Amino acid sequence: MQLYNSATHKKEPFQTHTPGHVEMYTCGPTVYHFAHIGNLRSYIMEDVLEKQLRFDGYEVNRVMNITDVGHLASDADEGEDKMLTGAKREHKSVLEIAQFYTDAFFSDCAKLNIKTPDVVQPATGLIDEYIQIVSGLMEKGYAYLAGGNVYFDTAKLERYYVFNDHNEEDLAVGVREGVEADSNKRNRNDFVLWFTKSKFEDQALKWDSPWGVGYPGWHIECSGISMKFNGEYLDLHCGGIDNAFPHHTNEIAQSESYLGHPWCPQWFHVHHLNTEGGKMSKSKGEFLTVSLLEEKGYDPLVYRFFCLQSHYRKALVFSWENLDNAAGTFQKLIARIAALKPEDGPVEQEQKDALVERFKGALNNDLNTAQAVTCVYDVLKAKTNGATKLAVLGEYDKVLSLDLLAKAEAKRKEAAKATAATQNGCVITGEGDPAIDALVLARFEAKKAKNFAEADRIRDELAGQGIVLTDVPGGTKWSRG
Repeated sequence: MQLYNSATHKKEPFQTHTPGHVEMYTCGPTVYHFAHIGNLRSYIMEDVLEKQLRFDGYEVNRVMNITDVGHLASDADEGEDKMLTGAKREHKSVLEIAQFYTDAFFSDCAKLNIKTPDVVQPATGLIDEYIQIVSGLMEKGYAYLAGGNVYFDTAKLERYYVFNDHNEEDLAVGVREGVEADSNKRNRNDFVLWFTKSKFEDQALKWDSPWGVGYPGWHIECSGISMKFNGEYLDLHCGGIDNAFPHHTNEIAQSESYLGHPWCPQWFHVHHLNTEGGKMSKSKGEFLTVSLLEEKGYDPLVYRFFCLQSHYRKALVFSWENLDNAAGTFQKLIARIAALKPEDGPVEQEQKDALVERFKGALNNDLNTAQAVTCVYDVLKAKTNGATKLAVLGEYDKVLSLDLLAKAEAKRKEAAKATAATQNGCVITGEGDPAIDALVLARFEAKKAKNFAEADRIRDELAGQGIVLTDVPGGTKWSRG
């Protein structure tokens, strides 16, 4: 696989510390509110990447954090903890908020066919590990105590700006007017490893530490969770492009300083989903969630399909018109797959292997999902039988996760139900229930024999079952009322 590396700013062969095995970490949600569909674009693309690695034969250990403490309103260590903000907004405890929105997040992921990572770890569950890392950084001279808080000293690094093709002012959310600089910092880019009560008196969650009662900074949790479950050598770190600075930059600084060796060579960043008015956020415009898409009648997998049609390193513009176009295209695709004949076999293995390799080639070229979707259409046009095409599409869907075959089968059944069945001169159109069809036919024959009392009796019997009959030329349509 060739994959673009945000740390080197070029496409490179993907390599792992242990051959055939991938230690993968993806930044999880801060569970103070619902995830919007812009957040979920990153998780969709990371899901495709994980599944493609497995499809290529790698063994993958994917770890994800759940941020339930320490993520401040400003990424520059200013403002209130987002979890506390959520708790105040809804008049609940922080832990209640965390559980509710964690469940909501994974419910959204399930609707989008995003696989749950192998390890999911709430930040509040590894406090001792963070304290150990912070203590180690202080012993090595990379951290200092000031104003009751522990800070990482970025001046001790030879290189701090790892992702230096990113504009710091654009990506540092907290660097804006109205944010007061932290006077405890020795350097502007220093960041907090551990907060104490000198920072916030009303923090809901706090723990004992060598530096006083407090709680961990946002950045330290990802390093601690990854070291715990991925080990000292991480192969692949993923997240949204807005996490590149300062979050991922700070993760690298603290992790490599603590470990004493390079930590993660490969960084995968997914770019923004924008609305026509700019970057999507929870604080402006319509709050676009998976639930809102469903309320408006969209299948969540249409949104997944919409994302797959664009490259992960390009900003994607969301509009209802664009989603409508994706929905129409997706339905036409399912209809074409439904038209394939499963019994048209046997599977031609050589053809299948060639088509699968073409698909792998697309995704192994920097996860080109748009080209992978094109491969789906290439299968439909391929000079091979229906059984082979369906077998190939089943392989593709191990990565795309669009439920192509299941939706096509449902379409076939729907079409079969809607197909008029002629019995003894009676055209019966309904849902394909043999028992109902038999009663409808009996009523038709009673009417034909002018036995209207029997015909009425059967109509009443069907009505008692909630069946609505409509007589049409040449037959009867029925539906469940």
